Amino acid sequence: MASITQLIRRFLERPGSIDLAPFERTVAAAGTREERLRELDELPTPSVDDLPEFCAVMREAAHRTLGLRPYDVQLVGMLAMLSGNVAEMATGEGKTLSGAMAAAGYALQGKRVHVISVNDYLARRDAEWMGPLYESLGVSVGWISQTSTQEERRDAYAKDVTYGSVSEIGFDVLRDRTRVDVADLVVPAPEVTLVDEADSVLVDEARVPLVLAGATDPGDAVPEMAVLVRQLVRGYHYELDDQARNVHLTSKGIDTVEQALEVDLYDSPATLTEVNLALHAHALLTKDVDYIVRDGKVHLINPSRGRVALLQRWPDGLQAAVEAKEALPPSATGEILDSITVQGLITRYPQRCGMTGTAVAVGDQLREFYDLKVAVVPPNRPCVRTDDPDRLFEYRMDKDRALVDEIVEVHATGRPILIGTLDVAESERLSLTLGGRGLECVVLNAKNDAEEASIIARAGERGAITVSTQMAGRGTDIRLGEGVDELGGLYVIGSGRQTSSRLDDQLRGRAGRQGDPGGSVFFVSGEDDLITHYVADEYAKGVPDHDLVGHAQRVAEGVDMEIHRNTWRYTRLLEQHRSLVLELRDKVLRGRSAGEALASAVPERWASLQETVEEEVLHEAARQIVLFHLDRSWADHLAYLADLREGIHLRALGRLSPIDEFNKEAKPAYERMLAETETRSVATFETATITAEGLDLDGADLRRPSATWTYLVQENPFGTEWERILNRLTTKVRRRR
Repeated sequence: MASITQLIRRFLERPGSIDLAPFERTVAAAGTREERLRELDELPTPSVDDLPEFCAVMREAAHRTLGLRPYDVQLVGMLAMLSGNVAEMATGEGKTLSGAMAAAGYALQGKRVHVISVNDYLARRDAEWMGPLYESLGVSVGWISQTSTQEERRDAYAKDVTYGSVSEIGFDVLRDRTRVDVADLVVPAPEVTLVDEADSVLVDEARVPLVLAGATDPGDAVPEMAVLVRQLVRGYHYELDDQARNVHLTSKGIDTVEQALEVDLYDSPATLTEVNLALHAHALLTKDVDYIVRDGKVHLINPSRGRVALLQRWPDGLQAAVEAKEALPPSATGEILDSITVQGLITRYPQRCGMTGTAVAVGDQLREFYDLKVAVVPPNRPCVRTDDPDRLFEYRMDKDRALVDEIVEVHATGRPILIGTLDVAESERLSLTLGGRGLECVVLNAKNDAEEASIIARAGERGAITVSTQMAGRGTDIRLGEGVDELGGLYVIGSGRQTSSRLDDQLRGRAGRQGDPGGSVFFVSGEDDLITHYVADEYAKGVPDHDLVGHAQRVAEGVDMEIHRNTWRYTRLLEQHRSLVLELRDKVLRGRSAGEALASAVPERWASLQETVEEEVLHEAARQIVLFHLDRSWADHLAYLADLREGIHLRALGRLSPIDEFNKEAKPAYERMLAETETRSVATFETATITAEGLDLDGADLRRPSATWTYLVQENPFGTEWERILNRLTTKVRRRR
């Protein structure tokens, strides 16, 4: 019987409070049918109308095709997902199989399913691994990756179940929004999505818009600026704020820059912007922490996973400034044709569910932004991992010394060790330090992420020392080598606390899978970024206590939550506009509404053309004209709203609500966009050359970008433009006093 506390939590719908009893009763009933099914040569087609039978057939099908007999808790997880929840299942509990069975359950109801993962590797691996199970159930499965051709994508999306990374599926949606022929569409109407690593996809990636760009231009960063700011001294020429998220020139810095450039910075806005971008790249972005340089290009590092963020970049000016800092040629820039947030992408699906090892910690966000609840599935075997209290130090040097001593001592016993570091640079420094103590280790970070699976697969062997960033092989089990369980199992050491306790739990979860022994401990100092960036005002010198460390993480998580919430406040109206535009665009693309509208607007022109051109040719020309101007106006609308948002916070100085002011201006801007689309379309139709062969696109100046490309825009780590403006104004006032 549920405790009073559990009942209250369910009444209040707290994260993780979903009652699993109905699922557990269903699984128990399925157990009574297992023996009968085992004797059948051919299994019946399962139906979710009879859930006990469905569970029993799924269990037997998985055993026959994959050699895996699902545990009861895996079936519970499957049922939780089929009920539209996010199933929290610990590392090693078999989420991949549970997810596949749930996806098959939706597919057998006649629904198209997209299984969304964090990267291409996991999408392909899981689709191929689970393929025999799907095939035995009469369910087709496919996958897409960054290298998939358009035909391969179309074929994969035609399957009952399609696996793909969140970015690739998002990019396909964006590309479809620029198609001018129905036959070129790739992505079918969204029905069901099952999100793997749901916390990572739905929360960590939620602030990073996916972008489709066109009309490429060379980058425009000024290399001389990078050289100039490199000579500036922190604390003298420029200062950082307490959280190291903003930087500004001091009075002395302004004098030095103006003398070097022979300009008045505040009379030259373009030069001021170039200087600020170069200073931001120099002072706030660190090589091998925020990005790496590989193959002559800057690659951003995903802070929550420690991996290279494929196709990800900062806004164009900052991206070019970092490239200039590293003496690399600037990458191409261009206008944004369309964009979509992860939240906008996922909420397209009428039915959503997911799975992860750490969902309760972000349960409020999952409910607020995705209308998803969390079901906590207990492990098949109790976790016996020993999680030691944090080792706390005042100074980072003392912490690092103690950490290395711990590694040396534990390694002497033969016990395998996995060390989770905070960034690439730290992982490489620790590797060198261990080498100096005569210890060999394997390093896993963004620079060798292609070897991730093979490195992680060996991390549980006797005597192994693996140094990793936060990537630490999510999606790959660490199996213990012979005799390692007798040594205490895998020992996980964190070199510092992450900004989210959830990320720390993911690292801990690498040990203690399926009842294996294991241990974990974190080393923390008062000089760690977590402390200095988030609770500097509350930390008195000395050894920080456990309460302070926990408080620092809660503050950091609160900051991230507010950024996510603020992003959604500004994109909510834009998503409404986008939905209306897409509805209008689809009518134009698939029907004759464009021709009917132009025939009504300029009947004389339409009637005149009908005398020499077949009606279908005329309708196709009208379709091309209206689609072009609708897409053109939408791109202009996006650019306008981006500029509006950058400066809207200055309204706060007049005691106005920035978000209210943004919405107040965005709504009439949308109406102007629609009117402009109509005006431009009519003007083009009146002058365009339309013959029996069709519309002269070149003559009508309707050529689309010769090339488009996709990328993700990392949030600007330096605050909003209004904050930067206020910093500059404040500095200027101080200077002129």
